[in-house]
Amino acid sequence: MIDIGTKILDTDRLSLRKFDKEDASDIFNNWASDIEVVKYLSWDVHKNIEVTKKYVDYLLEGYKQSNNYHWAIVFKETNEVIGDISAVSIDEKNNSCEIGYCISRKFWNMGIMTEALNRVIEFFISEVKVKRVYAKHDIRNIGSGKVMKKAGMNYLETISKVDSPKGEYDADVYFFETNK
Repeated sequence: MIDIGTKILDTDRLSLRKFDKEDASDIFNNWASDIEVVKYLSWDVHKNIEVTKKYVDYLLEGYKQSNNYHWAIVFKETNEVIGDISAVSIDEKNNSCEIGYCISRKFWNMGIMTEALNRVIEFFISEVKVKRVYAKHDIRNIGSGKVMKKAGMNYLETISKVDSPKGEYDADVYFFETNK
């Protein structure tokens, strides 16, 4: 693996970049305060913008590490931050990483998260040189599983009783693996 940190990545409709302090309002308004978006995620809805501002400070601190990969998903048409995609874990021993993501509800079912996930997988395989990229989703979150499949990921297994701050859940795990 080559630790190069969060780099700007582009697709047709999206720019994936580091978060900055000015993003707090978009984060809060577009997904962090939406109970439907965070329903199956490991963290609770942000009760106010101050919680989001502290979260942004945490993200900015993380960028000091060369093995930190956390992108704001920016919709080019409006220059609005509409989601979040990151490596939630890096396994250097096994040369792999796990990706997590979320997106504003108003951008669901538009192929945007699949577009972002495809670009991040490509980045990890071609530039960071990982051999395998994982992602998992709560089995009740069918839409997230569809994103993984559309991004070319393959089903690996279902894990029972995954521990989370919100309680246990069952998760389907998907992967994308390079043959190189």
